[in-house]
Parts: sequence; C-alpha cells; structure tokens
Amino acid sequence: MSQVVVISGIAQGMGREVALMLADAGHAVAGFDVDADGIASLGKALDQKGAMHLLEVLDITDRKGLNDFKERVLSDLGRVDTVLSNVGVGFFGPFEEVDLEAALKCLEINVIGAAALFQGFIPSMRKQGGGKLIAMSSLVGRIPFPFESIYTATKFAIQGLVASIQYEVEPFGIQTAIIEPAQVSTNFAAKIHKLPPEGSPYRGRAGRFIDRDNALIKDATTPAAAAKRIVRVITKDRVRLHYQLDFQSSFFLFLNRILPKFVRDLILLNYMDIKT
Repeated sequence: MSQVVVISGIAQGMGREVALMLADAGHAVAGFDVDADGIASLGKALDQKGAMHLLEVLDITDRKGLNDFKERVLSDLGRVDTVLSNVGVGFFGPFEEVDLEAALKCLEINVIGAAALFQGFIPSMRKQGGGKLIAMSSLVGRIPFPFESIYTATKFAIQGLVASIQYEVEPFGIQTAIIEPAQVSTNFAAKIHKLPPEGSPYRGRAGRFIDRDNALIKDATTPAAAAKRIVRVITKDRVRLHYQLDFQSSFFLFLNRILPKFVRDLILLNYMDIKT
C-alpha cells in the first residue's frame, strides 16, 4: 500500500535518496529544506518520475512556516502515514571552548526541530488511527564521543524524546523508531570540523580526531545504501524502536552493552587516535 511520507532535510544526502526511492516505489513525498537549489532540483527529479510530491524551502526553526507546511500537506495529500525527522546540524569542538549561543542553535535545530515536526503531525495520525514517527539519530546518541559534546547531547535528547513519546502515542496506533548511523559518506562532518586555535590545550588531540574521522568517512556507508535501509523501516508494517544502518554501529553498540566502562573507553580512545 502506498504511503504519504514527510521528510525534513530532504534536499541533499540521505533525505534526498530516501525521497527518490520512495517515489520509485509509488509513494507520495512531502518535505522541506533550507537548500533552495536542492529543493528545485529534487522537484524536477520527482516530476520526471511522475511522483506525487509537495516540496518547500523552509527552516525547521520557523514554527509558523512549519505549521503552514503541515496544513498544506494534509490539504493537498489528504493524510500523512510516516514522518521522518532527518534535518540536523553537527557541532564540533572542545567543550571548554564551545560557544554556548551556537550550541543553543544546534539544540534548537536537532531536538526542538524534531519535536515540532512530530508534534505537528501527531493529531492527524491519531485521528486516522496510526502512523510512524521516525527520527534520524546517531551512534553518538548512545555512545558519547569526545569533541562532540553538544552534538552528542542533541542525539541523547532525541533518544529520550522518542522513547518517551512511544508510550504516549502507541495506544493510538502510532509507531516510533530511531535510526542510529555511525557515519555516512557525506560532507556533514567536514562542515563542522574546525581545529582549535594555536595555544589550545586540546589542539593536538582534536586534530588527530579530525584526521581519523575523515579517514573513516571515506569508507563509510553511502547515502544511497543508507537510504535503502531507511526505506525498509518506513515501509515495514511493524517497527521496533532502534535500528542501525551498518555492521559497525551494531557492533559498537553490542560492545557498549557487554564491556566494562574502562574497556569501552580504551577502545574508543584508541579507535579515534586520541589516547594521551
């Protein structure tokens, strides 16, 4: 059965790939992004596929705009079966040197943005008797990484948010899921990697972390491969709470469950080349 799927952060990367795959499978797609050029090119691609779609240029922090988008989707497409909260920004830096005003913006986009998106569509899902709320999280939502304290905090918050929502909406037939990739081969990390200034006591370790992260990204899951797995979650009749996109994520989470903390810490510090 075809679905109507809403996707935030739809213009590039995984969001775009998911939208194209859903269109190929006969589903209707609605979504938004701040990237106007990406939205325009995606719209053309969906038109060529003959897919039903509604795309807008919109910032997730624009509450009125988000509400107007919701109303247009429900009016034009009739219903929404799945909401995929995919929009997010990264944040890198030693916590001691973090600009907390910038950190607040990251929290606003990654956490409150997802909350606003879900909150907007829950009433219609509840009235129609079901739907799915799916959040893109990260491996760092359960395994904290150094130099990513703010980003890690947003992903821990997403985990708690969705896990809590689950109990509230499940009686109405609304399912919830969290997808936790380790890394995907996009320029997401490159946008936020910034070496601490000369004289910073964290510069050496942060530099090694960046080099290691960049090396890992080269062999990471591609957006297309990640999208295939995400689409499988979207189209499942029943979903569980947690999903990983690659063996690496599943393996690290397994180790995180069974190993003592000092062993987990040693593995992490060696893996990211930041052991002192």
